[in-house]
Amino acid sequence: MRWVVTGCRGQLGHALAAQLEAEPGCELLAAVDLPEVDVSDAAALERLFAGLRAVPDVVANAAALTHVDRCEREPEAAWRVNAEAPGLLAEACSHRGARLVHVSTDYVFSGEATRPYREEDAPDPRSVYGRSKLAGEERVLASAPIHLVVRTSWLFGRGRNFLAAILEQARARRSGAARGPLRVVDDQRGCPTWAVDLAAGIRRLVDRRAGGLYHVAGGGIASWWEVARACLDASGFSDLEIERIRTVDLGLPAPRPAWSVLDCSKAEALGVRPRDWREAVRAYLESEDSPLRAEAAAS
Repeated sequence: MRWVVTGCRGQLGHALAAQLEAEPGCELLAAVDLPEVDVSDAAALERLFAGLRAVPDVVANAAALTHVDRCEREPEAAWRVNAEAPGLLAEACSHRGARLVHVSTDYVFSGEATRPYREEDAPDPRSVYGRSKLAGEERVLASAPIHLVVRTSWLFGRGRNFLAAILEQARARRSGAARGPLRVVDDQRGCPTWAVDLAAGIRRLVDRRAGGLYHVAGGGIASWWEVARACLDASGFSDLEIERIRTVDLGLPAPRPAWSVLDCSKAEALGVRPRDWREAVRAYLESEDSPLRAEAAAS
């Protein structure tokens, strides 16, 4: 099976490209990102496909503008990358008989539910990021029934992410460069998801020829405070205090869903079962992408 991955320098794009390169039954035709290819530029997409040595079977779009507050400040950029680009990719794939796998987010929901969100639940995004991602979903799904949209929640992986930021703050306090307890919100709940597990889940859905809309997220439910506590306890920082705060205390430009829990039973029926978030955090911290390994190498 021949693949193309866009957004290959992001957390999911990197994990997916690495798995495809290591899989004997897969051929990674291209793994691209900015500035080489702008997926919101139709001409750039045409040049990308024209330069491939073969027509891809699958194009996985992991490119997105995910900085939620930046999306609020720059709605035009958010719409171009998160809404228009997936539509252009879907059209390019449909013309070539390729399947597009597009990754979306829990932010398409209001966050006011009291049970896990199912695929058939009505979206109600409250932020520019959420609205732009929902528009991207709709354009992909309207293009062809073979296309696949995968919503996920609270992604972490290689590079900059919540866990890496928490460890950076912990090291600053341990060294004396910063003082006082860490402050982490405890009024948002979601399903922390390791990019490695999400990539494996996407591959499984593609192998099973799934089309349409699916939820894939880590097992279990946690608050950001609980994720931070688990991360520090597993990294030798169990003595550091974490203050529980509310989201409103941060004064952020974009609203955050208080409830980002996704019902993944539809994907589970096809054998997609990402590990529990606690196990995933530990595995990430022991992986080659762990910020702990980067720190050890630097010292």
